[in-house]
Amino acid sequence: MIDDAPQNHKNTDLLRKIARRVMCERGLLPDFSSAARLQLEAIAGPASGRGEFADLRDRLWVSIDNDDSRDLDQLSVAELRGDGAVKILLAIADVDALIARDSPIDKDAAINTTSVYTVAQVFPMLPEKLSTNLTSLAQGENRLAIVIDMTIAADGSVTQSNLYRAVVRNRAKLAYDSVAAWLDGRGPIPAPVAAVPGLDEQLRTQDRVAATLKAVRRARGALSLQTLEPHAIFDSDLLSDLQPDESNRARELIEDFMIAGNSVTARYLAGKNLSALRRVLRTPERWNRIVALAAEFGERLPAAPSAPALNQFLLKRRQADPEQFPDLSLTIIKLLGRGEYVLDRSGEHTEGHFGLAIDDYTHATAPNRRYADLVTQRLVKAALQNASHPYSEQELAALAAHCTIQEHNAAKVERTVRKSAAALLLSGREGQRFDAIVTGAAEKGTWVRIAAPTTEGKVIRGYTGMEVGERVRVELVHTDVERGFIDFARVN
Repeated sequence: MIDDAPQNHKNTDLLRKIARRVMCERGLLPDFSSAARLQLEAIAGPASGRGEFADLRDRLWVSIDNDDSRDLDQLSVAELRGDGAVKILLAIADVDALIARDSPIDKDAAINTTSVYTVAQVFPMLPEKLSTNLTSLAQGENRLAIVIDMTIAADGSVTQSNLYRAVVRNRAKLAYDSVAAWLDGRGPIPAPVAAVPGLDEQLRTQDRVAATLKAVRRARGALSLQTLEPHAIFDSDLLSDLQPDESNRARELIEDFMIAGNSVTARYLAGKNLSALRRVLRTPERWNRIVALAAEFGERLPAAPSAPALNQFLLKRRQADPEQFPDLSLTIIKLLGRGEYVLDRSGEHTEGHFGLAIDDYTHATAPNRRYADLVTQRLVKAALQNASHPYSEQELAALAAHCTIQEHNAAKVERTVRKSAAALLLSGREGQRFDAIVTGAAEKGTWVRIAAPTTEGKVIRGYTGMEVGERVRVELVHTDVERGFIDFARVN
């Protein structure tokens, strides 16, 4: 724990004020409009449906998320098949059933396009009455959902898939860390799992299938990356540290299922000849720098971008130096560039996702948190009901561009507030030296990341010639909590 910063500055109120200011500066709404609040008051309960919905409430559905998450978008369940295959069902919250397009709440959501998770406060895309209650797949509640139905063969291939509407009931709200510890044999069975007969074997089946899906993606060249996302540690109302969230077996289980579900949804819409939104990560333009970085470790990559070759390099480095692998992963992510939303015109080829090694990919599994997923949900429901297309291609193209921009703005807000928190922790430590890794080097500035607290800062002196991925020694020069500035000087 870090105790050097002045205690009178370690408080959530200051960080909340900073978060709200930065939200406005980046073109994001910190509060819902009066019209949205009026609409919210008129919503008395969750959506309900009859007839066209499959009744799947008897299945052993579970959610696995962060300990404090209440905006639950997805549930999962596994069903064994006699031929050795496993049917994986993903239930995705039917947010559209309660929030109509162009309603006041929808218009607010379309501005921000994503929930913004700062270290001091969450700015939800949808009001919490919805996202954490009425449209959340909460434990013990009957909820409408879009089910992504996938049959996974023993070799990890998806042999059959379908989408349909259903009523589901979450049998256990589970948390990543406790589930991962149990699966790894490091901790006891979580109490909610022990309380439901058969749920332990259900989760072990899901874990096994998820691992098989991952292995198939890796064989295709999906990148094995590991990042450290810092989260704030508070002692009452005082900020005490920033510690990285590390991936674990349960997080990867959900990630593997969501990737498969998003891919199935993209292919479903393409099969219906519907224009839609796709999530793409283009072939990296800075491949030459990735090749040069690999050469520093004595490895050769081909001159043309190759995800399988890059992944082989990453796997070698993870095995050779697991402690420093997150730093290498961060460098590769910076060099790959950002993902984006694009219009997928019916009948035309759309670039795939380089990092996942998937040709057909969308975002469909988090409609409480991402507007692109809510748009995709509306497209799926239109296809299921043989209804007219709810969006024109021009509207989809504009939404794709806007969602990409606002996602970038949300990331900027989260990063700025996180850096303000780090500046609080580093305040008073000017002159202290740190080991760092260069995470950005461009005309607009050179940036490095230190480990304790986990944060990035700008190099304002001695940055000439620094390259992404290079390890350097830096000295803290200045902090500005209000602006989230942390300035370093390079030490020879």
